[in-house]
Amino acid sequence: MFGDASVPAGPADAPLSLRDRALDLRDRIFASAGFRRFAIAFPLTRFVARRRARALFDLVAGFVYSQTLHACVSLDLFELLARGPRRADDLADLCRMPLESMQRLLNAAVALDLLQPRSGDRFGLGPLGAALRGSPGVAAMVAHHAGFYADLADPVTLLREGPQATHMSAYWPYARGAKSDESPEESAQTYSNLMSASQRMVSEEILAHRPFDGRKRLLDVGGGDGTFARAVAQACPDLAVSMCDLPDVAALARRKVAAQGPEARINVLECDFKSQCLPVGADVISLVRVLHDHDDPVVANLLKSAWCALPEGGRIIIAEPMSQARNAEPVGDAYFGFYLFAMGSGRPRRPGEIAAMLSAAGFSDISAPKARMPLIASLITATKRVDDKRN
Repeated sequence: MFGDASVPAGPADAPLSLRDRALDLRDRIFASAGFRRFAIAFPLTRFVARRRARALFDLVAGFVYSQTLHACVSLDLFELLARGPRRADDLADLCRMPLESMQRLLNAAVALDLLQPRSGDRFGLGPLGAALRGSPGVAAMVAHHAGFYADLADPVTLLREGPQATHMSAYWPYARGAKSDESPEESAQTYSNLMSASQRMVSEEILAHRPFDGRKRLLDVGGGDGTFARAVAQACPDLAVSMCDLPDVAALARRKVAAQGPEARINVLECDFKSQCLPVGADVISLVRVLHDHDDPVVANLLKSAWCALPEGGRIIIAEPMSQARNAEPVGDAYFGFYLFAMGSGRPRRPGEIAAMLSAAGFSDISAPKARMPLIASLITATKRVDDKRN
């Protein structure tokens, strides 16, 4: 279940395996101009050749596609068109943009299935635009990505010199102790709002697996403004819910919980898990999109602290996008690999790596239920068995 799909590095002069030789032959064939002409002309290979050409072009043009989406979100086009189809000239006036420029943006958005032509020379939402409008967290991430794109403007320099003073490290000030221009309270509000916007999808993915069945008390570690804790409290009325986070974030969570009234049933605690032990008393601890934000020593100490805080038979739940997740491979190593590098802290981990770290911390009965949406989060659970703890 937790097999490591990576290939360990061997000696530079090691003989090539049969698989290596086959792949080398494949590469030389695919790079051949003669083979490309044959593949396009031959009916049985034409479809594959076109699909590979499209995939390669999409890699080249991906930044343009993402900026088209960014322009649509910045101009609030999806909300405008959700009220009904509109003509290009109407949208140009509303967005204070020349008609020719608006028409160019609309045509690009139609090509990407974000928008769709309608009758009377009007435009409405396309399949992807409608789906995005139903997932506000995606729109929030699109708006947030302006800083990330700026950090990746020169990826080679970023890789060579590391994240010295990136937009991402300033946005997430807990990454390597980076300093933000905002006050601690404003900074907590800024990044908690972003996490909250996308947390609903993550909450739905986790709750679908019913990981809290048979549990009495939950501690959600790194719970942000309490969005996940509130979702659990609503879905599991018999579960006592607590959450903890840094003091400035916890203060924000308290205000949101208080605004919901007594029915919120959430106890908000302050805890810096980098320097403090986790609060005790819960029989299930959740770490939702927490581990991948931190480097291995921090993660190892956090998992050990969770083991100490749980009673015998206590459960830990880890949920986050993971490296090499089936059907979501680019999200882990390509997207989060660079995002977390620009942030200056953490890395995407394979399920097998997380399982090994859980085992090293003393957990057993480690399980990874099949994720419905690995793009959103994969799940790993484990149990504290005192008899299995290795000294």
